[in-house]
Amino acid sequence: QVQLVESGGGLVQAGGSLRLSCAASGNIFSINVMGWYRKAPEKQRELVATITSGGTANYADAVKGRFTISRDNANYTMYLQMNSLKPEDTAVYSCAAFKVSTSYWGRGTQVTVSS
Repeated sequence: QVQLVESGGGLVQAGGSLRLSCAASGNIFSINVMGWYRKAPEKQRELVATITSGGTANYADAVKGRFTISRDNANYTMYLQMNSLKPEDTAVYSCAAFKVSTSYWGRGTQVTVSS
């Protein structure tokens, strides 16, 4: 089992910044891809960004140029730096970790951007 715990969410004004963290513990070996997803009220969960163990990042078009995903493999932690936040970024942000045949999810952290 892998446990994922997110932190860093909160309330911020439009144009502001937040940094989310995702701490992994447990059977973390063989985790390849990790990622951030978000779910806004009455919308489906959507991909925000992913990063491989080698550091290759992929972003949703909606966040390109504003968000940066990073990963500290030595400390089993993943980050999401969110700049120039918009009200439409308001959602519960969850981190995920993927092995060959299994995925693990955190409970999420609320991000609210006021206009």
